[in-house]
Amino acid sequence: QNYLDNFWPDLKAAHELFDSILQARRERENESQENNGKEYPEHLPVEILEAGIKSGRYIQGTLNVNKHRAQLEAFVRLQGFGSKEAG
Repeated sequence: QNYLDNFWPDLKAAHELFDSILQARRERENESQENNGKEYPEHLPVEILEAGIKSGRYIQGTLNVNKHRAQLEAFVRLQGFGSKEAG
C-alpha cells in the first residue's frame, strides 16, 4: 500500500487491483476462521459421520484423483480393501 501511495499515486488500476486482492484475502481469512482453520467447511457434523461409518451407512476411504484428467477421473480407495495386508 505504501509503495503504491508513494510511487504510483495516480495509477488507478494498480490501486484497484491492490484493494481487490486485499478484500479477497480478508474474505479468505474470515472463511478460515468460520471453519476453525479448515480449508473447506464440513458437510455433516463429525459425530454423524462417525456413527454412519460404524453403522455401515457411510464408507471411509482415500480419494484418489487422476492428475492428468482431474475433472474426469477419481476413485475412493476403501480402507482395508485392496491393500497387500488384506491379501
